[in-house]
Amino acid sequence: MSKTVTLRIRRQDSPSQESRWEEFKIPHQPGLNLIAALMEIQRNPVNATGEKTTPVVWEASCLEKVCGACSMVVNGQAMQACATLVDRVAPNGETITLEPMSKAFPMVRDLIVDRAKHFDQLKEIRGWIDVDGSHDLGPGPRMSPEDAEVMYELSKCMSCGVCYEACPNVNERSPFMGPAIMSWVRRFNMHPTGKHFSTERLEALMGVGGVNDCGNSQNCVKACPKGIPLTTSIAAMKRDTTLHGLLGFLQKP
Repeated sequence: MSKTVTLRIRRQDSPSQESRWEEFKIPHQPGLNLIAALMEIQRNPVNATGEKTTPVVWEASCLEKVCGACSMVVNGQAMQACATLVDRVAPNGETITLEPMSKAFPMVRDLIVDRAKHFDQLKEIRGWIDVDGSHDLGPGPRMSPEDAEVMYELSKCMSCGVCYEACPNVNERSPFMGPAIMSWVRRFNMHPTGKHFSTERLEALMGVGGVNDCGNSQNCVKACPKGIPLTTSIAAMKRDTTLHGLLGFLQKP
């Protein structure tokens, strides 16, 4: 008897409709990852009871753990589907449960959620480096090897949203921006050009939903698929916002 893989998927046709569970069985293959498993279901959308159904909808792009698009909840833990092997999450043939990251983001359909919240927050904290035109400005400002090493680690963030799903302070009752934003502010404030807008970024973190809304659960750093030191960044931003607030108070007439 050939070996099969069972996927139990939470499905939802639209944000206004109720979710439902649907199971699928596909042939097992060595080295099969979750995206390949979902593609197999897409090619033949027949559920475990033999009924023809609609293909499961999900997002994916790079398929090499770079774009962050294929984030979903696998057996209760948010992760990248492209980098998750079936044999790792179900070594003994257990049923694999797939759900969207709907705790942190609005539902769109099936395993797709709307991550616009994160990108709106990047606008709020000015998450970019300003360049004055496209003409040749000559060599850029120098940075120390130590700072470059830290910034390299922070630059690995792919805006996947996994840390949002893992964070207990990110929910519909809390305005907390989430762990990734804190790390983005730290990264751009360390940049020799980006630091010119460090005041605006720190003040954004001092507002509602800012760094002080972090409960320090440290779930984010455990869940981050890139191993980014998110809790270190949060601690650094708590220090920087405190200093910024104190200096602002002392400078008042």
